[in-house]
Amino acid sequence: MKNKIQIFMIHGGMTFKNKKDYLSYLKNRNISLVRKEGWAEGYLDKELGKGFEIIRPRMPIPENAKYEEWKIHFERYFLYLRKNIILIGNSLGGIFLAKYLSENKFPKKILATYLVCPPFDDTCFDEDLVGGFKLKPNLSLLEKNSEKLTLMFSMDDDDVPVVHAEKYRSKLNKANIIIYKSKNGHFKISKFPEIIKMIKKDVQGA
Repeated sequence: MKNKIQIFMIHGGMTFKNKKDYLSYLKNRNISLVRKEGWAEGYLDKELGKGFEIIRPRMPIPENAKYEEWKIHFERYFLYLRKNIILIGNSLGGIFLAKYLSENKFPKKILATYLVCPPFDDTCFDEDLVGGFKLKPNLSLLEKNSEKLTLMFSMDDDDVPVVHAEKYRSKLNKANIIIYKSKNGHFKISKFPEIIKMIKKDVQGA
């Protein structure tokens, strides 16, 4: 296992301004017995192969996330991480990594960081961004922690408007910001060949 490239992936989540809104969400959200597998699950393992160790922690209470709780859980894994790690944050997981890496020195060398449809602030469609996830004005440490930084957005995303890409662009100097015409909205896709290609390229250049 020690020879494998580690990928640490942080899933998305939701935040609510108060308990009433959270309980309303629980009462009214769609429930289904059909399991839909997205790109971040089995597809990633299959396409990357046995040379990677993919770590997918379940972050605390993702339906009503709090940054401080996620931070504690995230740091518990540091003991098990190796240098040249790849970080991936999806949606709320993306802004979590942006905030953490812009406020804290990461203990291991990061090979690359991918933020997939990360919100920038509380201007998302129909959702609050609270719970301590607000970014500070200076994001320079984010780029110092991860020299290879890629942010990805979709023009048809109804959860995180594409304008968030430009907000990140105004704060970052070297990040690679990609805007796709369509990734089925909020990257609700079963395959994501572009990120596979980028990760393999990262490893070849390491």
